Amino acid sequence: MSEVISDYAGYRLFTKPLDDLPSLPKIVINTINQYSFCLAEKEPEFKNALLESEVLLPDGVGIVAAVRLQSGQKIKKISGSNLHYYLLNKLNQEYGSCFYLGSSNNTLKKIKERIALEYPNIRVGSYSPPFKPAFSDEENSQMIAAVNQFKPDALFVGMTAPKQEKWAVAHKKELNTKIISSVGAVFDFYAGTMNRPGNFWIKMGFEWLGRLINEPQRMWKRYLYYGPVFIYILLKYKIRNRIFRNTTALTQKSA
Repeated sequence: MSEVISDYAGYRLFTKPLDDLPSLPKIVINTINQYSFCLAEKEPEFKNALLESEVLLPDGVGIVAAVRLQSGQKIKKISGSNLHYYLLNKLNQEYGSCFYLGSSNNTLKKIKERIALEYPNIRVGSYSPPFKPAFSDEENSQMIAAVNQFKPDALFVGMTAPKQEKWAVAHKKELNTKIISSVGAVFDFYAGTMNRPGNFWIKMGFEWLGRLINEPQRMWKRYLYYGPVFIYILLKYKIRNRIFRNTTALTQKSA
């Protein structure tokens, strides 16, 4: 399908080719997978950040399967890595610029070195914020100032979910850039400081299993705990929608 799904659990999922990203003065691009879906169910601020994104990409086989189960529509997964490579190619063609906000100085250094080789036409800036659950007003101001001084065409935010999505939406108006995208682990994948599962795992729809094998201590809860939670929530939504449709049909029939 090449349309926007607007009726799935209140989320508007972007399912068009990335060439069709909306042409707006400024857009926030976030992703949603089964883990972030579950977190958003119990954290309203995070859910609002996802809902307020101009573009929300279906980044996970769980979300793709859920849409098909709910509506019968076949959509494709669009990962943060897909978006990252797409934007880098576009910026390289246009002699554009990008800024990486997040991760460590070591990771940022490796990103810059790789971009210099693969995308020599791109001007790259970066800033490594402190690693902590929440930032102070002063720290937020420093991050915003670093981005605005550079004035990138695209800003990549890598602070892990849900912090990065909430930060991107909260500071959208203050940031002097056209595209703000939360891409999380993409920083480490591209820098080579973390191994992304190979194409075999990705094409088979088992990237999650590859990540679980590579990082069992960090990923077990995301997949082994939140996997069943995600299925439970999906069934709850499906039952709720069926009851709503039946009630609506009865009301219309009696009228």
